[in-house]
Amino acid sequence: MTAEITLWSDYVSPYAFVAKAWAYQLEADYDVMLTWRPYTLDIAAFQGSVAGRDPHHWRRVRYAYMDARRFANKQGLTLMGPKKIYFARPIQTGMLYAQRHGVFRAYNDLAFDRFWRRAIDPENVAAVEALLLEAGAPAGFPDYLAGEGGVEHDRLRNEAEGSGVFGVPTFVLEGELFWGGDRVGLLRERLDEKGVDRRRAA
Repeated sequence: MTAEITLWSDYVSPYAFVAKAWAYQLEADYDVMLTWRPYTLDIAAFQGSVAGRDPHHWRRVRYAYMDARRFANKQGLTLMGPKKIYFARPIQTGMLYAQRHGVFRAYNDLAFDRFWRRAIDPENVAAVEALLLEAGAPAGFPDYLAGEGGVEHDRLRNEAEGSGVFGVPTFVLEGELFWGGDRVGLLRERLDEKGVDRRRAA
């Protein structure tokens, strides 16, 4: 039995960053079709502007990054906290462009790695196009973002919220949501309960 799973993700989320390897492993271990989709966080809307954060809020933010960094360190990843709040629509739409041109995995890895090394501005369209070209996609991303790609990004964001998604990473299996990389274990249990086949080691 093959299962279809949607994974809603955002390149500027530290928890989505550390969940990437767990998602890849899930796909390697089970007979699943894992479809990545952009869910672009409006961080200022739910965490407040930098200027408006009180000490309690800053303690929560600092803990979130400390926690994510623990998981990143276990994977040998570099996780440097961003210097501003981003609305990462360009780099997120780049996910769709990469999928269209068959270079998703390369782009996904580069986008996460570069952002968390502070090596790319996710709002900079030219920088995102350069990343796509490096991943092997053809030129043309700015027009895609300004046209059908941007429309599709916004449609998917509305679709995610309509299905109950509120944060990333969120895995969705047959309408059931599993929010956070630490819920992958529960998702694995559900796949076993449903009789989803495990892939045999080569």
